[in-house]
Amino acid sequence: MRAPLLRAFCLCALLCGAGAARATPHVFLVQNSGWMEPFYSDPDSPFKPLVAELALAVAQPGDALVLAAFNQSQPNAPSPRALVSTTVDKGTRSAVRGALLELDTARKAGGALADTDLGEALKAAMTQALGGKDGIVWLVTNNRNSPNNDQATNLRNREFYQLIHSGSKIRTALAFPLRMPVKGEHYLANGLMVYAFAIGEGGARALDGLLASGAVRRIITEPPARLKPLDRNTVRLVPRKVENAPGVTFSMGQNGVLRADVAPHASSPTAKIGWHLENTMYPYTIVSATLSARSKLGGENRAVTLGSTRVNGLAPGQPQPLGSTLQLPVAQLPGKWSMAALTSAGSAYVLPGTIEVHLADQKLALSTGFRERMTELFPGDPLPDIFTPPAQVQSSRAVLPIEVRVHYGSGPLFAAGAGLLALLAAAVAGAYGWMRPRRAVVTVEDEQRTMHARTGTIQPIYDKAGIEVARLKTTLFGHQLIDLREGAQVRLGR
Repeated sequence: MRAPLLRAFCLCALLCGAGAARATPHVFLVQNSGWMEPFYSDPDSPFKPLVAELALAVAQPGDALVLAAFNQSQPNAPSPRALVSTTVDKGTRSAVRGALLELDTARKAGGALADTDLGEALKAAMTQALGGKDGIVWLVTNNRNSPNNDQATNLRNREFYQLIHSGSKIRTALAFPLRMPVKGEHYLANGLMVYAFAIGEGGARALDGLLASGAVRRIITEPPARLKPLDRNTVRLVPRKVENAPGVTFSMGQNGVLRADVAPHASSPTAKIGWHLENTMYPYTIVSATLSARSKLGGENRAVTLGSTRVNGLAPGQPQPLGSTLQLPVAQLPGKWSMAALTSAGSAYVLPGTIEVHLADQKLALSTGFRERMTELFPGDPLPDIFTPPAQVQSSRAVLPIEVRVHYGSGPLFAAGAGLLALLAAAVAGAYGWMRPRRAVVTVEDEQRTMHARTGTIQPIYDKAGIEVARLKTTLFGHQLIDLREGAQVRLGR
């Protein structure tokens, strides 16, 4: 690899480590071998604008971005070749558009059009551009993998997909087949393929976020075909109805979280729930699988009783009804007079949990519609056969987050508040009564005297000669004479 390419790729690796914690490095690999000739030479080709807009849609300000052209490395002609390496800012748009505008099909030293090596390009992006760190690699190709002009494209595609499935750093692999008819001097083409490879956990989270936000869908409206993973998040449960559980309703909240809204008076320990079981593994049909499920709620791990334990012929986007009996954590929910309920009054007390669905003895097959689409877009390409999932992927699981939400009314809170206010008022009154001087009338030797004393005090009482003859004790409930001297003429009142 020549020094400029190495420097550019190393720059991206530095940006991966130096950027903000949320920044995601993106590597865009754009094929420019001979098989791509019509995409470059057709004056009406939307190829370059598509690449530019996709890169600018997914790479956010502060992200590291490398744009590179690839074909197959030759002596003195390295591949991939970096075109742009930068941190995304307001000047990135012009840099990306300018680099793509100048890009054309590559030729070998003898003048022949360059060949293609998809595996070489992907490996270089992971090891050189990302430097072994997490990120997302985008690969734009016409799906003709023919290093050294090898006509055994079936074998070369198998090698490429083996790299995808066996590479532990590739956590997610998606393919977007796009209709793009173009005509060049040498070839015709009907379609283009955009791959997205999430490298590492950080790349997987970033790609999930881009898909959820709609950033990709704004540019590419076609649904992605999933290559990896095929062992998790393969099905989805959507609630249809709830039976035999008064006061309990189910709904889907934001971010795919299942919400169980429970009234405070609900006491049923179980709920019969009707679901729609949906296949989320486009473009695969679940030919057959054994189905089981468990719930984890309130610290309790329980089996979910299913109406059917078999799945057969479940195509993507075709829901299948499924009945179940779910154990509700009624004993784990706080009572309406508990502190948790009082602090949740007017909103909801939330008990998080999960429902895990497990598919065993799983057999997958490409859907007929996807095969037909691939044949239309890439005629003569054996690629659909390569989409066959690895033999070792025979089980999968899907975790559905669930929130049990109890809606407590404000009555107990108001009652508790009123009681607290009453106690506070009593305390204030008591304190005032304790601190306020109280009037007492004392008669000493037929002489009436008025004394003022605070609660809890003891005052001496003297006769006319100045001799102490008694003491006045004041309590919260009144006055009394104590230590009365024998023969003394002292009494309370007149």
